[in-house]
Amino acid sequence: MLIDSPHTHYDLVIAGGGLVGGSFALLLAALPGSRALRILLVDSSPLVSGTRDVGKPFDARSTAISWGSRQIFQQAGLWDKLSPGLTAIRDIHVSDKGHVGATRLNSDQMHVDALGYVAENTHLNQVIAASLLDSPHIAVYAPGKIVDAKPVSEGVSLLVDTGTQATVQVTSRLLVIADGGRSSLCDQLGIALTRKPYGQHALISNISFEQAHQGRAFERFTDTGPLAVLPLPDLDGEHRAALVWTLADDQVDNIMALPDAAFLTALQQRFGYRLGTLTRVGERVLYPLSLTLASEQIRPGIVLLGNVAHTLHPVAGQGLNLALRDARELAALIAAAVDMDQADMIGRYQWLQQYVQRQQKDQQQTVYFSDQVTRLFSNSNPILALGRNIGLLGMDLLPPAKRWFSRQAMGMTDRQIRPVSGRHE
Repeated sequence: MLIDSPHTHYDLVIAGGGLVGGSFALLLAALPGSRALRILLVDSSPLVSGTRDVGKPFDARSTAISWGSRQIFQQAGLWDKLSPGLTAIRDIHVSDKGHVGATRLNSDQMHVDALGYVAENTHLNQVIAASLLDSPHIAVYAPGKIVDAKPVSEGVSLLVDTGTQATVQVTSRLLVIADGGRSSLCDQLGIALTRKPYGQHALISNISFEQAHQGRAFERFTDTGPLAVLPLPDLDGEHRAALVWTLADDQVDNIMALPDAAFLTALQQRFGYRLGTLTRVGERVLYPLSLTLASEQIRPGIVLLGNVAHTLHPVAGQGLNLALRDARELAALIAAAVDMDQADMIGRYQWLQQYVQRQQKDQQQTVYFSDQVTRLFSNSNPILALGRNIGLLGMDLLPPAKRWFSRQAMGMTDRQIRPVSGRHE
């Protein structure tokens, strides 16, 4: 629910009400034991719910949601509201331009309704915002901004900018920072980020094809780097898809300068004619790419979630899905503390270490998978090209390898919620 001004103390404060921060708050509120917690969510922008933005419908930006993330959204009570606006991915075709290596992942083979989904970001944000505003268990202060955070004996002391030349001091047992990859809070706290540039940019755009995608997504590895084509809903008779095209830094200016017709020709040469002729490209946007990892994910009274903790290459589509798994694990740990009548422990460093330990393997595997796939398929070395094509062919011949690759792409970890340890002194 929206509030006019924060109170002076909360059990938990969340900085950021976007896809990760908002989902985490709703996951926590959906766990019965945690409803006794006083939760405050602060976001620098007003939360907008209701009618979707129709200003540029063709160019609506989108995000890939894994099958595992569907289960998390169900747990948060969001899935029934989200699903009408999503496009199901029933097949994924992975190929390497100019080589015979290819593999196909199919939802029927994995015994699921879909391998994943594509959601327009506006729809995702509006559903999450509406649910936050409707929740009686979450106090929402937006617009507002946390401008200072300092450790104190009971957790953290925060200064919240109200936008009226005044600040409100708030204490909290735990601060969850989920305000994106360029977090001013992390800068203020001195939490260092390690960046490994890929020497690439992601070109993001929506495109349309002569033929319908029929729920197929494509991962194509080309001479300029990997590209992904994800299915979107048809619009006014056009068969739309979302494009993420990885370009080397020295190729960006030439590709961006191309007129639309020449751009479509260049893209067609690399993607091929699996969906017939490309017919349209929308607005093109560029993002520099790097693997970014926070040096610390926890401090006493503080946890980092989402891009502020780890920012991955977008082609593998793992960033948001990993963040949602992190959010689920953290929510479960906090709810367990409440169930054990130990809510005073949720900000203690020893308690938070359990979160890091439980998510460490998932994070390491996902970061490694995303990074190595990107580096392997961005390299034109003929020996590496031969190896990766043998690998793609081998996946079609070796079901266990294909199943492992599929489960990585689907964000399925096969892990149960584990019991947490008792009180730490």
